[in-house]
Amino acid sequence: MAIAAQDPQDRVEQLILLTERLTELVAEQAAAFEQRRPQDAAAKLDETSRLANLYRHESARVRAQPALVSAAPVALRTRLVRATEAFDAVLARQGRAIEAARTVTEGLVKAIAEEVAAQRTKGVSYGASGRASGDGTATAITLNRRA
Repeated sequence: MAIAAQDPQDRVEQLILLTERLTELVAEQAAAFEQRRPQDAAAKLDETSRLANLYRHESARVRAQPALVSAAPVALRTRLVRATEAFDAVLARQGRAIEAARTVTEGLVKAIAEEVAAQRTKGVSYGASGRASGDGTATAITLNRRA
């Protein structure tokens, strides 16, 4: 999928609209993570993914062929630069929000795993003398650090 622009000015105008809409969507997702409501971030995930792919594709095209936008008025190109800067700032905010949510989630999983391990009865093992030893921990627990 690509932007079907008639001329450089039209392309820059469409890129501005695309960037502003994507900024709005990512800001909503960041707010959802900051409010500890990641399920709300999923509501517009399809649209965000579609627009992010289009943005990536168009950014690569413009980098490879600067003439696609170079003939657009300077004021319009400046608006595109400002929109891109705002988008970058929102992406950084979203990254911080997601990292915080991940840290909290990992802490919860670790705390639950430690509590489960503490509540399990310790297994009885036999030592070299054949006597029961109460210090054996015949407990298996697996934590996936990537989850």
